[in-house]
Amino acid sequence: MSWNPFNRHTAPKKSVISRTEERELVKEIKKLDHKKLQKDAKRWVEANNAVAGSEHKITQDLLSCQLCQSEPEFYKQIEEWNKTVEKQAQSTRELNGTVQKTVIEPVKKLNGVYPSIDTAIKKRDQSLQEYMKSQAKLEKYQERERTGQNIVKLETSKKSLISAKEDFTSQNNALKEDIPKFIDMRTEYIQPSLESLIKSQVALNAESVRLYTELSEHMGSKEDTSIHQTLTEIKALSITVD
Repeated sequence: MSWNPFNRHTAPKKSVISRTEERELVKEIKKLDHKKLQKDAKRWVEANNAVAGSEHKITQDLLSCQLCQSEPEFYKQIEEWNKTVEKQAQSTRELNGTVQKTVIEPVKKLNGVYPSIDTAIKKRDQSLQEYMKSQAKLEKYQERERTGQNIVKLETSKKSLISAKEDFTSQNNALKEDIPKFIDMRTEYIQPSLESLIKSQVALNAESVRLYTELSEHMGSKEDTSIHQTLTEIKALSITVD
């Protein structure tokens, strides 16, 4: 909702609304700009699934490769890694479910309100244009010769201007009052969802640390010197020499 309801107007000789008032309302309307949180959350869920799927593919490829098939101890280690990956994937699915319930669905409901606000802004814009036209028409008849016909048109224009002003004032005041209220309530509405999401993230990461710490302890690790020695021996093989 970055649309500026004032950028198309050509002001009459006498402005019907001050520039300061215009700027203040535009400032409030710009606060309605909302990121595509619902879409971003869906992409996050997809990314979580992609990460989990990628790691699972690695373990599956290793389990089916000849190296694992010929090395029972190595196969056992990869098997343990695969079990950890599957447990982690389950935790990720639970987080994704939380994202769906606490972010995507509530934001979807909130987004359903914006079209109504947009309609109210457009109606206010149309009302302002009618107000400006009425003002311009009144000024036109005020400048004309005061014949009987022009006097009648002048009086009619005055009544039209009063009606247009009342309609615009009503819609303008409603927006000035309700937009700030909506912005405050929007924050109150979204905040619990984000808090729940963060807590779920904490739980997931804590579980991840636990799972992979256990896996690390189970698999064990070689000393750096041993790893470097093995790598040196690999490079010394005739088939790997440049």
